[in-house]
Amino acid sequence: MSDLISIITPLYNSKQHILDTIQSVQYQTYANWELIIIDDASNDGSVKVAESFSTQDKRIKLIKLDSNKGPAVARNKGIKECSGRYIAFLDSDDLWYAEKLNKQLNFMKKNHYAFTYTGFEKINEAGEVIGTVLPYKEEVSYYDLLKSNHIGCLTVMIDLKILGHKMYMTDIKKRQDQGLWLDVLKQLDKAYCLNEILGQYRIREGSISINKIANIKYQWELYRDIEKLNLFKSFYYMTFYAFYGMRKYSN
Repeated sequence: MSDLISIITPLYNSKQHILDTIQSVQYQTYANWELIIIDDASNDGSVKVAESFSTQDKRIKLIKLDSNKGPAVARNKGIKECSGRYIAFLDSDDLWYAEKLNKQLNFMKKNHYAFTYTGFEKINEAGEVIGTVLPYKEEVSYYDLLKSNHIGCLTVMIDLKILGHKMYMTDIKKRQDQGLWLDVLKQLDKAYCLNEILGQYRIREGSISINKIANIKYQWELYRDIEKLNLFKSFYYMTFYAFYGMRKYSN
């Protein structure tokens, strides 16, 4: 029997996009998956959309949080409840191409990789492609990842059997995903890239992810508060972060 893939989707006020996100999972050519949607106390009716899918498709599980706790808590709740050997992440406004799970799983099995990522497109609110991100590193170590988050959250797949345990995100406002990848790469040698575009990352108007000044603040907090780097190392890696950031946003 094929291995189960657990997909973690935090949901907060994404009524406009959650239907397309769920359908992009249902359209996967690899069928043995579970989609765990964690509603973080949405108030725009998006949870009703998720409920309608969960009643029709037994592979879709909906968990409701009593109050808004943020994406890290929501994702960690999903991770706690997941049953798959493999784990993947898909936010409630992002999309996958139909071959994503199948291609990535075959890539991992063929090469015995525990941690992989892929390329993706950037889309706007209307779903129009506004850029592409093809990773320029075929493999990433812990120290590479300190310089820049080369790994898009929606592209990740991790083999929990090889890792040996479930892993959880640090409860910080931003950079939870990079913090998790760093933690995993303290235990695994590297993450490996399947250099294909297999998903679409939506950039929403007013998103904190496009606020470069705020990003510098959160990156600094990751270095100092989470990774416990000294001032010299924090400044050292911040110079790389700024360089790669300009390179990323120029695409």
